[in-house]
Amino acid sequence: MSDRAELRRALEALLFVSDEPVSSAALAQVLEVDRREVDELCEELARCFEEREAGIVLRNVAGGWRLSTHPDAAPIVERLVLSTRHSRTTRAALETLAIVAYKQPVTRHQISSIRGANSDGVLRSLVDRGLVSEVGREEGPGRPMLYGTTPEFLERLGLPSLAALPPVAPLLAQVAEDDSGPDPDAETATGE
Repeated sequence: MSDRAELRRALEALLFVSDEPVSSAALAQVLEVDRREVDELCEELARCFEEREAGIVLRNVAGGWRLSTHPDAAPIVERLVLSTRHSRTTRAALETLAIVAYKQPVTRHQISSIRGANSDGVLRSLVDRGLVSEVGREEGPGRPMLYGTTPEFLERLGLPSLAALPPVAPLLAQVAEDDSGPDPDAETATGE
């Protein structure tokens, strides 16, 4: 395999994992080549996708290179996105949604701190599903984005407003009780 083929593979991998356009300069720095070579590699990669009639395309948009689905595949992609939009919600998504609902407006960092885990992907999924949205910016350093629930969230839960959310204290007590499991002494007493 040639060095150029390895570079093209690495470039494709970098573009695949990026969720926004990546500048030629940033790609050149990571690949340790000059910017002109990155542009040539990107153009080659774009031609390869086009020649094999791939479902993805590589375009130079908004000051950087970005992979996206081929425009001709839009109706099929849309069907998948719409069919999975109302798919089952994971435990992580439910935890994140509960934090946003009860603590809003809340920052991504605050959500992750409460959950004790990185919540970026889960939060992005909830935004994509229309249950959470950006509602402003915090006034502190860096002015982080604030998140809150949407009208769709209320609709899906059948609530007239956030005031109709159940109080959180009894819910936490129930979770603590469920997590503690059965009382071992109670089993011994019933087994005798």
